[in-house]
Amino acid sequence: MQIRAVVTGLVLMLSPIAAVSQAVPAAVASEDFVKSHYTKYEYRIAMRDGAKLFTSVYVPQSGAFKDQGPYPFLMTRTPYSCAPYGEDLYPKSVTYSDELAQSGYIFVCQDVRGREQSEGEFLEMRPHIDEKKSPKDVDDASDMYDTVEFLLKHVPNNNGNVGITGISYPGFYTSASIIDSHPAIKAASPQAPMTNLFFGDDGYHGGGFMLAANYGFYTSFKPEKTPADLMQEHPARFHFDTNDIYTYYLSKGNLASLDEALSKKGPQLFHDQMEHNTYDSYWKPRNLADHMKNVKTAVMTVGGWFDAEDLQGPFSTFHAIDKFNPDAGDKNTLVIGPWVHGGWARSDGDHLGDAQFNAKTGEFFRKEIQFPFFEHYLKGKPEPALPKAYVFETGSNAWRKYDAWPPKPAVAKTLYFRANGGLSFEAPSEKESKDEYVSDPAHPVPFVNFTTDSVPQRYMDDDQRFASRRPYLAP
Repeated sequence: MQIRAVVTGLVLMLSPIAAVSQAVPAAVASEDFVKSHYTKYEYRIAMRDGAKLFTSVYVPQSGAFKDQGPYPFLMTRTPYSCAPYGEDLYPKSVTYSDELAQSGYIFVCQDVRGREQSEGEFLEMRPHIDEKKSPKDVDDASDMYDTVEFLLKHVPNNNGNVGITGISYPGFYTSASIIDSHPAIKAASPQAPMTNLFFGDDGYHGGGFMLAANYGFYTSFKPEKTPADLMQEHPARFHFDTNDIYTYYLSKGNLASLDEALSKKGPQLFHDQMEHNTYDSYWKPRNLADHMKNVKTAVMTVGGWFDAEDLQGPFSTFHAIDKFNPDAGDKNTLVIGPWVHGGWARSDGDHLGDAQFNAKTGEFFRKEIQFPFFEHYLKGKPEPALPKAYVFETGSNAWRKYDAWPPKPAVAKTLYFRANGGLSFEAPSEKESKDEYVSDPAHPVPFVNFTTDSVPQRYMDDDQRFASRRPYLAP
């Protein structure tokens, strides 16, 4: 079957690599809790090339927890800031997990190379260097290795075990940091990890440029002078000058105009995403899946069925670890729930929009999957007996355990386009057939039927039949 289309319309998505809002349970979501249970230390840790990376360390206070230590490290590496800066200033939370915050861990946050208070040059999804020939050959794996060496030697009352986790861009850093992993890293959980920005994650989906997803993100994520001046105010938020984002993108007319609007605000990162519209030498080295080798730690990769930004990343990471690390076995686990981007961290996960899942899937994940995982591998607590794949099945609204993903009984089937908008698992018998539709860049298809200045995440499972009923407006 031949399908003719003019050009795909605008697709408005959420910021692709945006930091997940770390909403945490009330028991631990307070500066008073953190100050009364942890002592904060700040380090500028020298890497092998001399660059110093800012690192905040929160050590459990004596008597604060039933577990008196020694404690394992649980680390997050981020391009979004380890603020507040200053050993007398404390955040409202050290983790989104109530269970982990109250169990006794040495929590570590590090500004990655070239961001906020860390020295060096920032590179978007810094390519991994498989063969390092000198101390100048640095990447996130070497930065993590050097950081672990420092922490083990300089932070007292640690048990010698290190874990790392992060969501979205910090999920990428989690994956990148366990390649050629330091032997002290015992557990890692890349969550919604960016893995290949061109194929399925954030940048391009199925060959289509995710315009608003990229543009909306890069209005705030920009090149920085490092270390950043703590006294300077952050630049003013980008103004779209309308509460109708659909109209904003349509009015700009083309990508060049959008690029120009951002460029007026100073140096940008959006241009690279827009300019490299084929799988070229910019994207290929940034495909992290090709480098997931010598992973010596237990890995639990997490994703959501309704993740508009990084739906593919968790699967790519999971399969790459199996491919390049044949001994990974049951220490490489995949967890997929009915969540939006990072939804397992900041919600009960009992519904999305009008879709009800009849269970607090986010709470279940945090208590029954994530917490036992880190407790076992970092503290030697009982084996959590996780399956190879722990997957929530929508419709039946039940968690399923599989010893492989895709499940072994699953059979690949081909779905064929048919005439008059039809689909069929039966191959067409006609030698020639066609269907056609009009896709007009001047009249793109919306995915919500109301005016908005954002992208409600519930659109991922909302009823969108309104779009098929709207009239086509001829030029």
